[in-house]
Amino acid sequence: MTDSIETEKAGGGDMEDQNEGDAPRWPPAIDGVVGVSGFRTERLSPAARLFHSPKFNCCIVAIMGCKTSIDPDVVKAGLRETLLNHPRFSSKMVGDVGRSGRMKWVPTHVNLDDHVIVPRVDRDMDSSDQFVEDYISCITKNPLDSSRPLWELHLLNVRTSDAEAVGVLRIHHSMGDGASLMSLLLACTRKTSDPDSLPTVPLQNRAGSGRPAAGFWWFFWAIWAAVKLFWNTVVDLSLFIATFLFLKDTETPIKGKSGVAKTMKRFVHRTVSLDDIKLVKNKLNMSINDVILGITQGGLSRYLARRYAADGKGENGKGGKNIETLKNIRLRATILVNLRPAVGIQALSDMMAKKSRTRWGNWIGYIVLPFSIRHQEDPLEYVRLAKATIDRKKHSLEAALTFVCAEIVLKVFGANAAAFIAERFLFQTTLAFSNVVGPVEEISFYGHPIAYLAPSVFGHPHALTIHYQSYANKMTISLAVDPEVIGDPYQLCDDLEECLSGIKASVLGENEAPVSAVP
Repeated sequence: MTDSIETEKAGGGDMEDQNEGDAPRWPPAIDGVVGVSGFRTERLSPAARLFHSPKFNCCIVAIMGCKTSIDPDVVKAGLRETLLNHPRFSSKMVGDVGRSGRMKWVPTHVNLDDHVIVPRVDRDMDSSDQFVEDYISCITKNPLDSSRPLWELHLLNVRTSDAEAVGVLRIHHSMGDGASLMSLLLACTRKTSDPDSLPTVPLQNRAGSGRPAAGFWWFFWAIWAAVKLFWNTVVDLSLFIATFLFLKDTETPIKGKSGVAKTMKRFVHRTVSLDDIKLVKNKLNMSINDVILGITQGGLSRYLARRYAADGKGENGKGGKNIETLKNIRLRATILVNLRPAVGIQALSDMMAKKSRTRWGNWIGYIVLPFSIRHQEDPLEYVRLAKATIDRKKHSLEAALTFVCAEIVLKVFGANAAAFIAERFLFQTTLAFSNVVGPVEEISFYGHPIAYLAPSVFGHPHALTIHYQSYANKMTISLAVDPEVIGDPYQLCDDLEECLSGIKASVLGENEAPVSAVP
């Protein structure tokens, strides 16, 4: 595939070279962000060092479908005024990974031609969706050039089934977590309906504790809450240690083999109605996160039932597997948790402010969430089970403790030791799961209206990563899969979508086949 792609510079001159009347609209400089001239050499944080370890070299991929073709000159002009004002995107990493931790961000000159890549492609080619998938998979095989800032933007002016053009932003995970990078991306966009206004992101609050009103019973409630928090934390920490030592998920058709962290990944996505998810949420008095976890449980149950049924027929050479064995499967997801005091996506200026409580960086912990993989006669059981499991996790300090433990190991033993622990722990589980809230209205990226957002990550030891991204009235389900393990990712997308349809039908009292039944 690479032999047929000819790359050209995303040329185009500075903003001053353009006529005033023809000047495109792009966001002004990011408020609150100090430019390169005001940024001094800064040592990498422990988390950033971890993401540079050979065993745990992770990158974030943000795929943006646009409703119009992309003008590289306009994008480059916008990047000069926004992204390049951020210290991380105008600094390179120097030093080496090791116990000494002598790695630093050093300001450098940024040549946008090295970072904005525009392949020459046939806009109306056949199999354009397949071409885009192959292209993204191909670029993830090559590491980012450490001699310059660790990011790049690929602009593909090719018409796909759901977009007129596609932008692919690849960023090294050491530069920030999902919340940080989503805040930065949104700072580079504006409302399509009002090009002078920043996108609106729904406010989120920490889950309520159900605390009773102050009075006689408050004392007993406080004791019970403390005991519950202590017990859940002890259990979760014990399971965390056991997972690192010996507790491994069942070998299933979606679990990766040794070395999966370094294999090529394929990225696919499916867009469903956010209104349908909200309907279920409101009818069952749950959160959106509860609903999508239930959808994931049901979709995986359906997918694995199909795979095992096919194996039983001898189609995959496994044999002997029966759908009834689903209930004996141990299948867990590792979920990243934002540990900032304020949840959700914050304003970039707040993240970059000195002594900010919602500061930029990698402020994430892990929790391990067991999935119930089995046939359910009532599709709503998938959602109820997911809610019960996640509610218990909310009354545990598991995420905070995993973050603290990682910091201690990094500082005492170095990044390689921490990466070994993280890699082994994650490998013992089956998949990674993430859910990020997006803007509530349509946005434009330097004047280019966005049709969908599909972020994901690669470089960690999972054959399957499921990421949910809300945008306007849509929810995009983004999958990153090892094609050697999951050769039919679109079938998994179908199963997740059909699971949502079944849950919605059950909520509305309509007749629907059980979502875990094999067609």
